[in-house]
Amino acid sequence: MFDAVPGDTLGLEWEPCHQMVRLIDPLPQLRKWVGRIYHLHGKDATVMWDVVREYGVDGPRPFAFHRTPGFGDSNWTDIISELRRAGYRGTIDIEGWHDPVWRGELEMTGQVHALNYLKHCRGGAFVPNPPV
Repeated sequence: MFDAVPGDTLGLEWEPCHQMVRLIDPLPQLRKWVGRIYHLHGKDATVMWDVVREYGVDGPRPFAFHRTPGFGDSNWTDIISELRRAGYRGTIDIEGWHDPVWRGELEMTGQVHALNYLKHCRGGAFVPNPPV
C-alpha cells in the first residue's frame, strides 16, 4: 500500500484492539508502523485464554471482545512509550460503545475512567520543565 502511494501522505489509523482479537501482539506491529500512524483509537480487547485453551478460536464461545482502555489486556504504558519514542504528537481518541460492560447508562463512566487511565499511562498530568 505504501509502495503504491509515494511520500508520507498515506498513513494509518491504528488501535491495538484489532490485533488482540486475532491473537496478535500489537506492540511489534506498532513498532513496525509507528512512523505511519496518523490517528490512534483508544480501544482495547480482552482475550479469554481459558476459552481459547478449552475450545480454540473456532469453538462455540467467543474468546475475545472489545473493551474500553483500562479494562482490556493491552499495555497502554508501553504503547504510549513507543509512540513517544517515535515522536508521535497526535491524540488518542477513546472509542466507546463496544465494551460489553461499560455501555448504556455506564458509557460515560467508562469513558471518563479510560481518559484518566490513559493519562496515568502517559505519566500523569503534564508538568513543564522549570525555566533555567
